[in-house]
Order: sequence, then structure tokens, then C-alpha cells
Amino acid sequence: MRSVSYVQCVALDFGGSLFPHAVCLGDADNDALNELVVGDTNGKLYVYKNDDSKPWATRSCQGMLTCVGVGDVCNKGKNLVVAVSAEGWFHLFDLTSPTSKHPDASGHHELAAAEEQKPVFKQHIPANTKVMLISDIDGDGKCELVVGYTDRVVRAFRWEDLSENSDHVSGQLLLLKKWLLEGQVDSLSVNPGPDGSPEMMVSQPGCGYAILLCTWDSEQQATTEGRDSSVPNSETPIRDVILHQTSGRIHNKNVSTHLIGSIGRGTLKLMEGAEKLLWSVQVDHQLFALEKLDVTGNGHEEVIACAWDGQTYIIDHNRTVARFQADENVSAFCAGLYACKGGSNSPCLVYVSFNQKIYIYWDVQLERMESTNLLKILDCDPEFGNLLQQLGVERGDVSAVKDLIHKTLYFPEKQQQSSPLQCQDPAGTDDSAHYTVIQDPF
Repeated sequence: MRSVSYVQCVALDFGGSLFPHAVCLGDADNDALNELVVGDTNGKLYVYKNDDSKPWATRSCQGMLTCVGVGDVCNKGKNLVVAVSAEGWFHLFDLTSPTSKHPDASGHHELAAAEEQKPVFKQHIPANTKVMLISDIDGDGKCELVVGYTDRVVRAFRWEDLSENSDHVSGQLLLLKKWLLEGQVDSLSVNPGPDGSPEMMVSQPGCGYAILLCTWDSEQQATTEGRDSSVPNSETPIRDVILHQTSGRIHNKNVSTHLIGSIGRGTLKLMEGAEKLLWSVQVDHQLFALEKLDVTGNGHEEVIACAWDGQTYIIDHNRTVARFQADENVSAFCAGLYACKGGSNSPCLVYVSFNQKIYIYWDVQLERMESTNLLKILDCDPEFGNLLQQLGVERGDVSAVKDLIHKTLYFPEKQQQSSPLQCQDPAGTDDSAHYTVIQDPF
């Protein structure tokens, strides 16, 4: 396991306290650039933009905000900011509407007008919310709102629009389904199933998870045909919760799970399908947050796991592990794309500390996940072979090549002629490779 260092960091001002799921990254104002959305226990919603330490927009909600999100929850073709409180208040904010387009000279939204602070929609749903997801979970091309509760219940809602005007939010949330789980729900996720259709997955204690079946279409059909949908047919029983354990060994049921991680034990598991375990990694920290993010730019997402003390693990599909240590203990964490600088989104790690600061490490990219050495890097460069030929060194003579590199690096003044081999990255990049830790040169 190697360590990496990220130095590009901005600190944002945040004076409140928050729940772990009350922070997210998303395009809150529909400008194709992602913002950071944070909700606190006093009902304040903050939206941060770029590298400005002050909130770009602030909104007021009712109750303690437990989870926030950004997405097209109303299926109108644009994102809305969603904030849900522990008391069950569901708030929608449209930051692209005319009522929110009054920036002051510094670019911040004016906070004087009380009506500007009100949500465009508010509805009461069952209380004790814990975690939230905005995604298409039934494959119909429309987003649903999925909410996990502290009483082991998961509910799915769908927005019913009462207006044909795409710019006007008018409607209500309708309950689609209620699932009762055996254990506490710590995270929600949607993944492609065996047939490519979405599968709704919910974490369960003891390194387990459950697949929730979206049966509302069949239940509605049964109701239409005059059958009691609450009593399944005895010949074809309907199971709407399918529980899976990631191993035959019984795990501690008191340990929370974030889909592929037994968080309290510090175990991370990558599964392919319901039964095939690809790998398992044991770490020596108590993890509490799990994300996925492509940090290498190769199109494959890595697993990002964070511990309370700021220790962060980056793991690829081949179980290659890199770790990064944030400077402070953290109360919440998220990872994703954020437009910090340069007018474009880049991979970012977001840490909410206990000292009224939010730290965003931006452009957190790695050239590669696996460890390597200098000889392997040079061997991939065609120019390296040409230089060896000019110096009369056989490329297959590893001992001679190592000796030449050693003398070039450490005793250049003793070379009879200026060596063309330099410490520069053969790809032509600069020396900002503090992202990548290279092992012993040979």
C-alpha cells in the first residue's frame, strides 16, 4: 500500500454541524459546472461555487437537514436542489429560476428578500429520514426519489406533475413503494442488473446488502384486475426484498455496512453480481463513507473510502491500494466532480472538518494506480531505445542499462559526454508527479 500526496486544496467557511449524508456535489444551477451543496442541523442550506470560501447561495429549510441531493427529481430536464429534514420536510429549490438570479457585486445571491429564501415546493413525508437517492430505479427513463429511514424502512417516491409548464414546479410526491428491511439502512445505490436493467441496492449490517424489487407496476395491474396486491399468488410468490451476504462467515450485525464495505471493521469487498467476490481488503481504520470516482482518467471508477481521522483509501478493480491522509478529523465526506478552478469539472475529495472548515482537494488525479519503477517507465518510451543504441548499450542487457541510469542520475559529472537521459518524465509531463509515488528506481 503506497501513500499519495495532494496539495491543491481550498478551504471553505462552514460554521454549522451536519449529518454525514447532508453534503453532495452536483450541478445545482444547470450551468454544466458542479457545485457543493451542504445542509446543517439548523435548517440552513449552503451552495458553494468555484474556490470562493463564502457560500454562493444560502437557503432556509424547516427542521434538521439529514440529506441533500441534486438531480432532475421532477423529470423536467433540469436539476433541482433537494433537502430533506429529520422531521420529514421535503424541500425543492430551483437555483436557475428568476427569483434566485439576483447576485450582488461579489457574485453571491442576495439574502435580503425573505421570499427568495423559500423553496419552490415543500411537502411533508414520513419523518426520521437518514439517506436519499435520486435515480431511475425501475428503468422507465424517469427519476425516482428513494429515502432510507432510521426505522429500517426504505420508501420510493415519484413526482406527479400538475403543470405542463416545464419551468414551473407544480405537483406533489407520490409514494410508490415501502420496503421493510431486517437491519439499519446506511447507504443506497443503483447498479446494472444481470439483464442491464437498474437494480436498487441497500446496505445491511454485517457486510450484507439487499436488492429491492420495484413491483409497483405488477401491484397496480393486480389492483386493476381486482386482486388484492398485498396477498401474493401462492404459486408465484412475490419477493420484494432479496437479502445477500458477501461471505458465508457471519459478520458482526452491529457493524454498519456501506454496500461493499463493512465500515466498522474496516473491510472493503468488491462483488461481481450477487455471489462472486472479486477481492476483499482489510484496513486498519474505522471507515464511515464510501464513494466511487475515476481518479486515473481511464474510464474506470475507483473505490474511495474515508475514515473518521481523514485517512482515505483509493482502490482500483485489481485491488491496488493508495492512501491519502487529510490534515484533520472529518465529520462528513464526499467525492465527485467539482468545478473549483479553470472553469471545468475535475475529480475532488471533500472533507467537512470539526473546525468550521470544508476542505476540497481538487484535481486529485493519479497517472496510474499500480506501483512502478523508472526502468519500466523508460522502457515504454521509443526514444529510450534510440538513446541506448547511440551509447552502444544493448537494450536487453538489464545490468548495463541499470548501471547507465545509475551513473546518469547520481554521477553525471563523471560521464565523458553529456547523457541524453534525464529525470524528465518520458511522456513530457512536468515534475508535478507528487501524485505518483515511485518505488526504488530498479
